[in-house]
Amino acid sequence: MNGVVIKSTGSWYFVKLENNDLLECRLKGKFRTKGIRSTNPVVVGDKVKVEQSDDSYMIVKLYERKNSIVRKSVNLSKQTHIIASNIDQAILMITLIDPVTTTTFIDRFLISANAFGVEVVLLFNKTDLYKNEQKLQQEALQNIYKNIGYTSVSVSALKDDLSEVKDIMKGKINLIAGHSGVGKSTLINKLQPNLNINTKEVSESYNQGQHTTTFSELHELDFGASIIDTPGIRGFGLVEIKKNEIGNYFPEFFKLKRECKFHNCIHLNEPNCGVKEAVMKDEVSESRYFSYLGMLEEEEENFRTNDY
Repeated sequence: MNGVVIKSTGSWYFVKLENNDLLECRLKGKFRTKGIRSTNPVVVGDKVKVEQSDDSYMIVKLYERKNSIVRKSVNLSKQTHIIASNIDQAILMITLIDPVTTTTFIDRFLISANAFGVEVVLLFNKTDLYKNEQKLQQEALQNIYKNIGYTSVSVSALKDDLSEVKDIMKGKINLIAGHSGVGKSTLINKLQPNLNINTKEVSESYNQGQHTTTFSELHELDFGASIIDTPGIRGFGLVEIKKNEIGNYFPEFFKLKRECKFHNCIHLNEPNCGVKEAVMKDEVSESRYFSYLGMLEEEEENFRTNDY
């Protein structure tokens, strides 16, 4: 029997079969002895084969993924954590306050998504809370990513009509990602009220969101879209991207490669670098370049500590 994993608790996997039956399954032990470096070898979105074993069901085969969103595991730096697989696009929710989404986090998510073949839409949320200065900041940040080529929209998930968001999502499997507290659950409840996903206020003590989604889960929506709700992400460590390849996943850097003197330029200390010259001329965002430098430094540290 073949099906798709629609919910994962870490121990149990809920698989929707091709005939729409829903089975609660365990993972056959062999998955844990294949040298898979991921903390979660089977994830929401995976296409799997299920077999009955006595009175229970077991996932016995994982079919090849078309893509995935992957980050470094928080507690086990030598392992990866796969957020979801086989998605048509990821929607990264961003807030400038309560909590703050940094450009570093945004860029790391985008680069990882690009490397693993996932399109990303940037959704700036909580615009109803912004004062004039924050509105200008949000518009400037949004324009940076629009100019690179990313689809970017701004809304108040709590108060606005979400027809534009629905149009973007329609006919696709959408991953919703972002820090805890950015409004993922609020957005999903507004899109599909009968799901009744729990929401919580942002913690006043730490100005961080509180986890309301404990497990990843795929929901089918009435307007012809599917959505994968995920637990909030605090950090996003890159995996399986080599130091000399990182720049290739910055679209604006990649376009400027021909302007560099050296074909293997990593836009760091080399002379006549097209990317560095573009940063100096404000043709490439300084925040994006600083994010890039941070990724280079992290990759160098990984190499020194033999994390890979």
